[in-house]
Amino acid sequence: MKKTFLLLMLGATAISTSACSTLRGAAIGGAGGAGVAAATGGSVEKGAAVGGAAGAVVGTIDN
Repeated sequence: MKKTFLLLMLGATAISTSACSTLRGAAIGGAGGAGVAAATGGSVEKGAAVGGAAGAVVGTIDN
């Protein structure tokens, strides 16, 4: 169940950040990463960092 939720959250985060600027993508990615980490029992700080980095990259590529 947790893996399914994790995949759904990551997919939703990727879709949401694909149309955003760099800073907006980083913010959305960070929030999404923190949410996924909290829901799956992982480190919220690490989840936010990874999500923020991924969101910034997607936002940069999209610009």
